[in-house]
Amino acid sequence: MGLALDPEWRLKPNQVHLTQIGSVAPAEVNQVSTWLADIVASQNLPQKALVLHQFDADMLGDRSKIDTRRPELSFVIHADGHGVPSVKMETYRRIVAGIPPRTWLGWKNFYTEDKPMFSPRKTMAVDPVPYFISYQ
Repeated sequence: MGLALDPEWRLKPNQVHLTQIGSVAPAEVNQVSTWLADIVASQNLPQKALVLHQFDADMLGDRSKIDTRRPELSFVIHADGHGVPSVKMETYRRIVAGIPPRTWLGWKNFYTEDKPMFSPRKTMAVDPVPYFISYQ
């Protein structure tokens, strides 16, 4: 098991879901990762995944400020974009650029929002190849 943070849904007062895109600051990601890593260490648990969903640059702020050094965690930036293949690839290229060190890449295929949805073969041909793939 692991933990996923989806900044899209973290809105400010008076913002509206599906109209505005939420965000989580790197400082809060670091608070969560410290909390989770401390649990893993104190309970002598296996490494846990910390999955950070992202499709827009502002969702996680300045990712260089995200501390990915805790060995108790495996950090995953999960490219959460949808649409036609060219749009998905452009989103992925933006997400991949400047990814923090010690971070794995994730990719999401949407059954109904992708037109057409990437096949497993096409997904594995994405460069760089994602480590974590999900379907929604």
